[in-house]
Amino acid sequence: METNILKEMLFDDHQHWETFKETYGDRIRPVVIKEVEKFRDCGDMKKGFKLFVCEGCHETKHVPYRCKGRFCTTCAVGESEEWSRLLSEGVYQVNHRHVILTIDEDLRDIFLLHRELLKPLMDEGVRLIREFFEEKSKVTPGIIAGLHTFGSTLNFNPHVHMLVTMGGITKRGAWKVYDYIPYTRLRKQWQTVVLKMIRAYLSPKEKKKVQGRLQKAFSANGDGFYVYAPKNRGNVTEQLRYIGRYMRRPAIGLNRIVAYDGDFVTFTYMDKKTGEEETETMMVEEFIKCLIRHIPDEQFKVIRHYGIYSRRSKSICRKLIEKWQERVDRILLKVKKTLRRQTWRERVIASGGKDPMVCRHCDNYYEYMGEVCLDNEQLDIKVAINQEAQAYLERMIRYLTSTEKPKKEKTEETKRKRSFTAIQKPTSRQLSLFGLS
Repeated sequence: METNILKEMLFDDHQHWETFKETYGDRIRPVVIKEVEKFRDCGDMKKGFKLFVCEGCHETKHVPYRCKGRFCTTCAVGESEEWSRLLSEGVYQVNHRHVILTIDEDLRDIFLLHRELLKPLMDEGVRLIREFFEEKSKVTPGIIAGLHTFGSTLNFNPHVHMLVTMGGITKRGAWKVYDYIPYTRLRKQWQTVVLKMIRAYLSPKEKKKVQGRLQKAFSANGDGFYVYAPKNRGNVTEQLRYIGRYMRRPAIGLNRIVAYDGDFVTFTYMDKKTGEEETETMMVEEFIKCLIRHIPDEQFKVIRHYGIYSRRSKSICRKLIEKWQERVDRILLKVKKTLRRQTWRERVIASGGKDPMVCRHCDNYYEYMGEVCLDNEQLDIKVAINQEAQAYLERMIRYLTSTEKPKKEKTEETKRKRSFTAIQKPTSRQLSLFGLS
């Protein structure tokens, strides 16, 4: 298994994370501690695993549980890919625009200090786009908004990404195309909306402290805050998958971390001004600060659906579109298509990897034989297909909880294989109970 350099940095012998917690104590948000420690346990066999055995050579395969946390670099990549796939298959098959709404640099710290303003920032941005469509073309568009709080150098830079249908549903249930977004008008309106929102939320005392920033943000941006909404060209489905991955991507990918020496960390970033790749080096403590500020608050949804994509109106809009499709020769959605999440195995194969359920030694298939879970801080067998699996899992628990390590790994592996030479093949019914075939 490859070493996760971020996990090494936080939890190696230098104990940077423990030192960080001791230094900052109650100033760290509880959700940050929860997510970082979930990341620490991700993929740890001592936290539980599933057992698979090759039906040919009896090679054992252990698949540890994953945390699926918001901070985990491993889980975030898989979840981002899966979400973008579901997005591209579940939205209306019409042109979409990728709209980005930013704020002035001097206002970023206000949102860092008052994180409760981040949801209104998304809501106000969406309201601005919706009102434009409803005013100009009398339609309700579909909008999927995502909040990004990070820039390329891990600085706190809250901005809103939106996937907007170029058109929408009229009151009569028909689809109407409208492919125009006025940059100049939206920039000034967005600037006004953000400044008013901040003034309305802050107390008089807090407002007095930031009044200079608010005034500067208004006078220094004569054209308004930056709004970006290029026309999409090419295959709609591929564009949606790309935008989907972009909206759900983690703050930093492991491939960007190029060096760590125990005290300092170096990572790469793309300089937007020069268009060239640059590197930045900082102390580990500072790097941790930069990372954890991008962990969202508990229950905060960084992706939200509005208009005809909102949960409240999605089913109604689909029925209206279905009736409209019957009258006109145009398909906007596949009525009978059922979307489901791909399994771990399907995702690996789809990404071009080898089937993880095929043995690397004899090309036979692995079979599910049981799993071990953590219950009250102790490993316990949750499932064992037969007595051989039960005995093997018991030995694995003793091995994982033992403080002594075996002298020779090869000898231990040989013992594992021998214990499965007479293993009984699970029945179809047993496999079906666990969603396998």
